[in-house]
Amino acid sequence: MKDSAKYAKIVEWSEEDQCYVGSAPGLVLGGCHGEDEKKVFDELCQIVEEAIMLYRKDKKPLPPPTSGRDLANRMQDVA
Repeated sequence: MKDSAKYAKIVEWSEEDQCYVGSAPGLVLGGCHGEDEKKVFDELCQIVEEAIMLYRKDKKPLPPPTSGRDLANRMQDVA
């Protein structure tokens, strides 16, 4: 498994921005945005890969993983 798979990637519609917004909480601040949901997800995956490479280059430990916590089902309980 690639390290990037250990981090949750979220793409959601933003009414305020009128576009899709991608984020990877716990790994990168900010994210990406655009009008095409799939393109935003693809860009977000690339950002996550690049962030991991930068952590390694700087010899910093990776943040704790955010995937595998069943976030989707937990969010349903809140809704």
